[in-house]
Amino acid sequence: MRKKRVMVIGPTHCGKTTLVNELNDYNGPLKKTQDTIYGEKTIDVPSSYVAIPWMYKHLIATAQNAASHILLLVDQSNPVEIYSPGFARVFTCPVIGVITKCDLKPENERVCLRQLKQIGVPEPYFKISIPEGIGIDALKAYIFNNDK
Repeated sequence: MRKKRVMVIGPTHCGKTTLVNELNDYNGPLKKTQDTIYGEKTIDVPSSYVAIPWMYKHLIATAQNAASHILLLVDQSNPVEIYSPGFARVFTCPVIGVITKCDLKPENERVCLRQLKQIGVPEPYFKISIPEGIGIDALKAYIFNNDK
């Protein structure tokens, strides 16, 4: 059986690649790409896959074949509504809600929480800021030490 990875999904510039690098313990340069990237512990999905509804089938197929968990990201610094209502319910593996850049624009936290509820992500939600070191250890422990 192939190793399952954590699939990271989110809008453009929400911190997907930074989070993926952190989860893989990778400290090299950020690599931007339009392709799905399979890391040691992660699957980094281009934001276009979630921005274009007809691409959902690719997300679902990849998740079913290769993902242990899905991380759905919302960006507190710019909480764009990119996901369809109930989007999280199409996945068969656990879906975890992550609010990125939680140190920026705290007035948007309520909007982010509402978005996660609307797209069907169950609690708990994780608030992270990688540059500030907020929440990443708790998220890693939940994903990697709490195999559900």
